[in-house]
Amino acid sequence: MCDASERCGGCGEAAVRGRAAPVCSQPRPCVKCGEGNAAVVVRIGDAFCRACFREYFVHKFRAMLGKNRVIFPGEKVLLALSGGMASSAMLRQVQEGLSRETAKRLRFVPGLVYIDEGAVCGQSRVQREQTLSRMESLLQETGFPYYLASLEQALELPGSILRRGPGGGSEPSPSYKAAVEGFIQQQRQEEASGDGGTSPTELSTQGGPTGDSHVRLPAAARTEELLRLFDAAETLTAKEELLQMLRSHLLLHTARTQGYTKVMTGESCTRVAIKLLTNLALGRGAFLAVDTGFVDNRHGDVTVVRPMRDYMAKEIAFYNHFFGVPTVITPPLHAKRREKTSIHRLMESFLLGLQVDFPSTISTVYRTGEKLSVAPAEASSELQRCLLCLCALDIAGEEELALEPTLVKEETGNGAESRAAFIPLLCYSCRLTFKEMVRLFGVAPQEMGPGLCPHCPLSCRVPLPRCHPTCAAKHSTGAAGL
Repeated sequence: MCDASERCGGCGEAAVRGRAAPVCSQPRPCVKCGEGNAAVVVRIGDAFCRACFREYFVHKFRAMLGKNRVIFPGEKVLLALSGGMASSAMLRQVQEGLSRETAKRLRFVPGLVYIDEGAVCGQSRVQREQTLSRMESLLQETGFPYYLASLEQALELPGSILRRGPGGGSEPSPSYKAAVEGFIQQQRQEEASGDGGTSPTELSTQGGPTGDSHVRLPAAARTEELLRLFDAAETLTAKEELLQMLRSHLLLHTARTQGYTKVMTGESCTRVAIKLLTNLALGRGAFLAVDTGFVDNRHGDVTVVRPMRDYMAKEIAFYNHFFGVPTVITPPLHAKRREKTSIHRLMESFLLGLQVDFPSTISTVYRTGEKLSVAPAEASSELQRCLLCLCALDIAGEEELALEPTLVKEETGNGAESRAAFIPLLCYSCRLTFKEMVRLFGVAPQEMGPGLCPHCPLSCRVPLPRCHPTCAAKHSTGAAGL
């Protein structure tokens, strides 16, 4: 993709690394309207002027939602915003889709959430306050309900966050067509009664911002506790996984407490392709369809959707640049080394480097992931789900897999016993992260909070009913007071 109004004029010729882009004598016309000069080349042969590029971008978003039909009319949808380019472009698409001037308006009720992660990204409290103020002003301008949270709040989440919610199982979902017809009929009845009907935008802005919309930074002691948790991880790869885990748990808790049934995230096609290869390297190959697909329903009562996964990162960047979409960029996790700091960043530099010489690299990886099935990530019971990511435990033929070497016996002691109790409840990928955090779990059971199993030995530190299968067997035989 290139900016056709500058340099090469949209000729579609790929620039060779280390060599200046070719300059064309004539600007390329728009392939859609044929009147204006091309401003951006999406792919070789697809050059658009600004107006046609905007129509192309909007149609892509609406087509993704219309094709999958998982968001029903009147449903409450929580938009997870990071302030970056992809999530900001997603918010703009929702705003325009809910406006009265739109021909076919979106019918869901949106809400916004922003999670401050500055504590683990090396930002000072002053910088975090400034970022929160900027984000709050942007969220207020939308008129939607919004919620501000800090990553430190993930340390106070209830144990229910580790369990799958009701729904999302074998229950048949209602017909999308019937839901749309019922919603339209309800609107017509309201208009006939003189109420004039209520648009989703009006529903979402009643009362202004609600919830924890004015939450400021947590106490310094809570921030220090979060930093100790991340300092316990020896590698940046484990820190990246821990950050994603805490973020997803906090989003899930916000959606449940505020009554949202869907959560929209802003992963782009580029980010999905990077995540595909990263998760393969981390041992999450069985869960790729859930981790990167359009729909992620592992939580049961809350479904995660990714409507931006068809957009390349450059498409989003040009759209934000052309149409003035505001963004608030926060730094990533701090690393002392610039290269090969984590598997996540290594895969990112690898794919983006290939993309320079082979422009179809990211789209090829992305389309390959589209063919994957979610069946390997499904579990028949709660005890067969990972305690942290809620995906199916990959324990079939455990002695024949690479999972078996992680179950090595260790010396006795509170820390080792606690670790041995947790390991059977985690998938292979989560075990790799958890083994770096083991020194934080060598505490007495009474220090782990309420909801612990009173009938288990000291080695069991897991909240009910997800305790160790061995302990569960002892419950059935009435072996109490161990």
